[in-house]
Formats: sequence, structure tokens, C-alpha cells
Amino acid sequence: MEIFLYSDFDVEETTSKINRVMSRWSIRFLDINGPTWSIFDHDMEIRYVLHFEVDFKDIETRIKLEDLKLNVIHHIESLRDDTTYRDNLISAVFLK
Repeated sequence: MEIFLYSDFDVEETTSKINRVMSRWSIRFLDINGPTWSIFDHDMEIRYVLHFEVDFKDIETRIKLEDLKLNVIHHIESLRDDTTYRDNLISAVFLK
């Protein structure tokens, strides 16, 4: 499933949705790669892809994305299982 989010996304609402997905499915890996976040199951098959259609040069948007990322990482670490993540939020955008 692919989901597109724009700069007006709500951090708390989006955090809740991502955490519910990760709690519902047996999730193994969250790949945060710039504006594309992929959620993989234990077979390393993609379950969800989140596309953030945002302006990374806008500081408020970047703060919201950082908040969201930290919320989701906190949730992953609270699971206390083998779920992991790769954080390449900002460098993937600016290294192009």
C-alpha cells in the first residue's frame, strides 16, 4: 500500500497511524530514505510506503518530519523485539 502525505500532515495523527501499522503487522524494518519511508515485514517484503510530497527546504516541514521520525523511532525501540530502522531522512534529499 502506498500513502502520499503533504506538508499539512499532522505529526500526532501520522505517528498514530504508523505505530498502528507497525503494531498490527509483524514489522521487521523501517527504511527512512528522504521523502520515502518503507515499512518491511519479516520476509523483507514491503507492506507500506509513505511518500512525503513536501519541500525539504522549508524549515517548519523539516521540523515536523524530524518530530515524526523521532516518534516512530521511539515506538520501534519500545517494541523490544528485532524491529529496526535506517535513518537517512535529510541526507538522502540534500545529497542528490
